[in-house]
Amino acid sequence: MPTVSTDAQFTQDVLDKIFPPHRADQFFEALFGDAEEGAYDISLVYKGKSEDQIGFEFQLKQRAGKCLACNLTYGLPEVFKRHRILNIASVVEQINSMMNNGKRCGDWQLGQTRKESRELHVIPLTIDLVDKGPAI
Repeated sequence: MPTVSTDAQFTQDVLDKIFPPHRADQFFEALFGDAEEGAYDISLVYKGKSEDQIGFEFQLKQRAGKCLACNLTYGLPEVFKRHRILNIASVVEQINSMMNNGKRCGDWQLGQTRKESRELHVIPLTIDLVDKGPAI
């Protein structure tokens, strides 16, 4: 199997399959009982790779007529870690299944929410990369 560069394989189309845009509506439906109550959309975005880590971020983009700044986004990393609909562990497993450069995903962590603008907050997802063991 040919090796594809990590940058080339994690296109936005691929990431939208790993973390579909409609998942934000499912999250708000579970949280509030109505998807329309959600103040933001959530998307997974590739940020780059180093020798021992690969970076993504969850972008929280304000929905029209809503106020992202008025919502509690700073405690979200803990919510994201545990919420069964967002299922970050499954996101990491899917990313792991795409790794073809002699590495596999190890531990992962969500960073603190960062405010990029009034309309955009981000939650970094950093995944440690470890060497794949020998094939058995």
